Amino acid sequence: MSILEQYSASDQARQLHASRARTRALTRDIRGERLFGPRLSVVNPVLWELGHIAWFQEFWCLRWRGDDSLAPSVLPQADALYDSSAIAHDLRWDLPLPVLEATLAYQDRVLDLVLTRVQRDCDNPDLAYFVQLAIFHEDMHAEALHYTRQTLAYAAPQLPLQEADLPIAQAAEAGGDVCVAGGRYLLGAARGPGFVFDNEKWEHAVDVPTFRIARCSVSNAQYAEFVEDRGYLRREFWSEAGWHWLQQSAAQTPRYWRKLDGRWQQRRFDAWLPLPLREPVIHVNWHEAQAYCRYAGRRLPHEAEWEMAAAGSVAAAKRRYPWGDATPDARRANLEGNAPVPVDALPAGASAHGCRQLIGNVWEWTDTTFGPYPGFEPDPYKEYSQPWFDTHKVLRGGSFATPARLIRNTWRNFYTPERDDIFAGFRTCAIET
Repeated sequence: MSILEQYSASDQARQLHASRARTRALTRDIRGERLFGPRLSVVNPVLWELGHIAWFQEFWCLRWRGDDSLAPSVLPQADALYDSSAIAHDLRWDLPLPVLEATLAYQDRVLDLVLTRVQRDCDNPDLAYFVQLAIFHEDMHAEALHYTRQTLAYAAPQLPLQEADLPIAQAAEAGGDVCVAGGRYLLGAARGPGFVFDNEKWEHAVDVPTFRIARCSVSNAQYAEFVEDRGYLRREFWSEAGWHWLQQSAAQTPRYWRKLDGRWQQRRFDAWLPLPLREPVIHVNWHEAQAYCRYAGRRLPHEAEWEMAAAGSVAAAKRRYPWGDATPDARRANLEGNAPVPVDALPAGASAHGCRQLIGNVWEWTDTTFGPYPGFEPDPYKEYSQPWFDTHKVLRGGSFATPARLIRNTWRNFYTPERDDIFAGFRTCAIET
């Protein structure tokens, strides 16, 4: 399937509108001082982020030429304002940014021009590739804007009704492990002309021993046992790097937990709520996940194990999603919403092995350090993957805030091991003896 067969001009136009509508819904109530907010390493100024989204779309869909030269921007000095590869994070609060109305007008102007070009050059596969890149880039920033709202204790966003907001199937108990038979597995995306990111390219054989992986991700109830058993005070559960982070951060619980009148609470956006014990633990970093595993006598899955558990057995064709190739819907995956669901919910989305919610609900840390697959070559957007090799850890599966069109079994996310602001949890594997 070529990228033009996978994404028609009309389909890309629909996605462009949908992605922009989501960005606007996530930011429509952010005004005044909140457009900048505090200087934190894990957030961008919202006003800058809105302009950067438009800049990226214009750069790749309208300005970039195959010889790496650029056409001029419709906004004077756009590169000096919004090029994330050239502008240090700490400087983004000090730039002479256009006011909100001008920033939104820049977004609208670029989107109109891209839509016009998509219709005019509907048989251009290079354009189709870059349009899809820009759509997915905006989708990723939309999820980052969710993180910003959570970090800064803004109200939950008022999103348009999504399927994932509809009543979900009643949860059914699904604890314990499943056994995944080992063998030679093809890790990564299959070679072909459809759109995949460079860090997924290409599938390659890896030998994976038989393993046992949890049917569900670790719940708040399970993680609370670790916390209440003084897990954050016991050195034996923490790696050297993890213990260093713990001492520096002074963390005693996951981010956004507190105990009030003897009961655990969790902050969700701007509201403190009773800790939902059956939901997945969330806002834990890689160090915390590793420490819990040591406490429980378990381990994190390797990236290949996670993908095997999601995509099926070594003897069968790989699935695009845990349940098969059908597009995600609210019966199968918790995506495009505002909150997690219980870890044992949505049995219709289980993998062939019986694992639940490998797609959606929370990103899942793996034990794997982010790096290139064999024969890696960066795509034209060279800054997407290569600068982060060897310093980040791989996460898989998406979260409740991830747009459905973005995620699939082979999709690789990556963050540094101390990041606890993202919508991340984890599941565990048995340690074979």
